[in-house]
Amino acid sequence: RAAQFPRNDCHATLAVPTAQGDGVRLAEALGAVQAPDLASPAALCPVSEVPWPDGRRGVFPHIIERGKPGLIAVLQDGRRFCNERLGYHDYVTALLPAVPKGAVPQSWLICTRAFQRRYGLGISRPAPVPAGPWIRRGYIKTGDTPEALARACGIDPAGLAATLADWNRHAARGEDPAFGRGSTPYMRLQGDPDVKPNPCVAPIDRGPYYAVRVIPGSFGTFAGLRTDARARVLDGQGAPIPGLYAAGCDMASVMGGHYPAGGINLGPALTFGHVAARDAAGRPDSEDA
Repeated sequence: RAAQFPRNDCHATLAVPTAQGDGVRLAEALGAVQAPDLASPAALCPVSEVPWPDGRRGVFPHIIERGKPGLIAVLQDGRRFCNERLGYHDYVTALLPAVPKGAVPQSWLICTRAFQRRYGLGISRPAPVPAGPWIRRGYIKTGDTPEALARACGIDPAGLAATLADWNRHAARGEDPAFGRGSTPYMRLQGDPDVKPNPCVAPIDRGPYYAVRVIPGSFGTFAGLRTDARARVLDGQGAPIPGLYAAGCDMASVMGGHYPAGGINLGPALTFGHVAARDAAGRPDSEDA
């Protein structure tokens, strides 16, 4: 299929373990087909792997802290690759082509201890909740200097030091000429209004420095069954399969695999679940619910 998931060894879904695509397979047995022409197979997001005390590993989505001032994302070479404040789906779609072919698609969120105490970092909560347990478990990497942090993460030390020096030079004026962070009202929404002149930009210039490794994850699939406007599942010739409907993640993305805004999985699931129910009940579209 045209839309491919990131490497299986570096993709952590937020879906429940029981979501195994059983509905899609049942429909395919009746002649249903999946849409092959989607821009993305899923609603992607950057996630970190969480080491729980009992040995289990969880998954945490990085949604809010990326918009706060005093944090950047870098690749293994220590260089930035995107505007960190843009949507979580955009973060991953920028990450995947930025990573060298064959390399693990991973990045690191870089900040200071002061940032983590004020805003949190991943699953670690801000003060007064202690961050020590997450440091001891290796979830948060630390270093007194950018070079020491880089070595703890497996990042190129010279690359990270150069990136932070460049970031700090511009951040002192609230600027991000490389990616324009904080340049629109949408980006500023999740910034810190107390930080002037740019609520999304602040220097990262005083250790200790903190980092969390993030990889591609997903909230739910965009890949799914072809349907028509009445939520009826279509066969390979484009004809409706009698009595078979799909909505939610079993239905191919009505946005063509794009992610224009939050709720792109939930909104169509509710809408086309309603459409399917009315059609199955024989209710005309013009009839009041």
